[in-house]
Amino acid sequence: MNEGALILVAGALMATGLAASLAAGRLRVPGLLLFLGIGMAIGSDGTGWIKFDDYELARAIGIVALALILFEGGLSAGFEEIRSVLAASLSLAFLGTILTAVLTGLAAALLLDFSTLEGLLIGSVLAATDGAAIFALLRGSTLRRKLARTLEGESGFNDPVAILLVLGFTHWIRKPDYGLIDMAGQFAVELSIGLVVGVAIGWLGVQAFRRVRLATGGLYPVASLTAAALAYGLADVLHGSGFLAVYLAGLSLGGATIPAKRTVTAFHQGLAWVAQIALFLTLGLLVFPSQLGDVALEGSLVAAVLVFLARPLGAAVATAPWGYDPREQAVVGWAGLRGAVPVVLATFPVIDHVPDSLEFFNIVFFAVLVSTLVQGTTFEPFARFLGLTTAEPALPRPLAELGTIRRLGAEVVEYPIAADDAIAGCRVRDLGLPRDALVTVVVRGERAIPPRGSMRLEAGDRLHLLVQEEAAHELRDLLDRWHTGPIGPQPRPPHFLAGRAAIFTVRPWSEDDGDPAYPRRVLGHGVLDHLRTRRDAPGALLLLEDGRFAVTGPSVAAGGTRQLQDYARKRVQRSRSDSERAWWQEVIGALAR
Repeated sequence: MNEGALILVAGALMATGLAASLAAGRLRVPGLLLFLGIGMAIGSDGTGWIKFDDYELARAIGIVALALILFEGGLSAGFEEIRSVLAASLSLAFLGTILTAVLTGLAAALLLDFSTLEGLLIGSVLAATDGAAIFALLRGSTLRRKLARTLEGESGFNDPVAILLVLGFTHWIRKPDYGLIDMAGQFAVELSIGLVVGVAIGWLGVQAFRRVRLATGGLYPVASLTAAALAYGLADVLHGSGFLAVYLAGLSLGGATIPAKRTVTAFHQGLAWVAQIALFLTLGLLVFPSQLGDVALEGSLVAAVLVFLARPLGAAVATAPWGYDPREQAVVGWAGLRGAVPVVLATFPVIDHVPDSLEFFNIVFFAVLVSTLVQGTTFEPFARFLGLTTAEPALPRPLAELGTIRRLGAEVVEYPIAADDAIAGCRVRDLGLPRDALVTVVVRGERAIPPRGSMRLEAGDRLHLLVQEEAAHELRDLLDRWHTGPIGPQPRPPHFLAGRAAIFTVRPWSEDDGDPAYPRRVLGHGVLDHLRTRRDAPGALLLLEDGRFAVTGPSVAAGGTRQLQDYARKRVQRSRSDSERAWWQEVIGALAR
């Protein structure tokens, strides 16, 4: 195929993957099953559209995809989120994974007539939980936050342990003089290097984000992707665990206060989805469905041992010292979802030409399908049955999402104040914002400051505005005025001559009078200054060119300071809501100054 055809095929597969993810949500089945199914359907043993049997390329795609998925998982969690359950997560990832591998491996050797080492290799492959599957499950779950954080932490630390087990038993089968002591040494060296590199790159990444001001917000995701690549690549070159390093780097950045963090997180969430779809489709292409029938019984037996015995027992032993009750242990044991990771690990023995490795691969693939289907579809009802769900989402959601704000009819606007802008040096209250817009935060240097009306703005500040669609046209003109002026309160006219009382007027507001929030004239007189804007309804407190004050709204009242204060006090007593009462009290206070 030429380049255009390749791009077309890639786009079609991505579109199919997106459609599958939507269908998975409605069918209440794990999306990875549909992704794998699509790959199998278009592969060599399906329609034959794409012929693929390159295990080395599949492993390369799997390693890159898993690194991106783990980095995103760490970035979304952050150290602070998993700190309270870190001990339990590490215990599950190390002790729980090893127990699961040993129990599953011994059962596989006994039931399937494999040698002990071959059975332990299969058990090690299946001991790996899938970070992508876990993260996807938790994002749509209402599991208690403690358990969700435990599983989130385990899914990141579990993969390096499972990979080292697979590599160790693969070496042991191929080299009889390789033993348990060698495997333990390899464990210690690779995990230590991964730990040091991950923490170091994470710390350096945080410092770089905080100290280096990039030219545009679009470069921050590039910087975070650079950190992920450096963490994995450096650890791997030094013969350490790249997966542990990349997850720790993600945790470091996720737990730190860095510029453009929302942009970076959203970018990596999208990138992780691309990695998942590409990975699952690739693994689906690698499988020959016609060969699965020969291992259906073996795969089902291994899956049953894994799901009902090995994982629950390993989880119970690993979490028992950390105060998890039997119900919590049962849910954690049931949540060990398998997915792409075990299938990727199953390619390692094939590439290393381990005897019967193709049979191992098919057994693992079938066992993953069974365990994922059983656990993925029943996890939430099982947790709800045990009373371990809440009304809150399992994973914390962002306080505000721009996409959601836009769907609700508003927009977030950022305005950087230049040195020659007219608003440099003025107060927030003098910005003249429309009623349907407000300043949500002022960013000054590395600080986010909640705005107050008396706050004086400085050159270099960045104003973040929340604007409803109705006020968008007014805001465009206002932004021009912020640059050119005039800004701030207009000079007030001289007071009335002594002995001359201001004329007090009250009447209903009519459509011919214009917008009560921003009128140009009131009672035939021009508006000299806009003092306050009413938030619960269209209205304002104004200074007129004849020296009187006016309050607009459903009715208009104009007069001297004391006249309007007396009028406002009466309206306070007759107010029918707290917001209306607050408005009239604000009018009284403003007139007293």
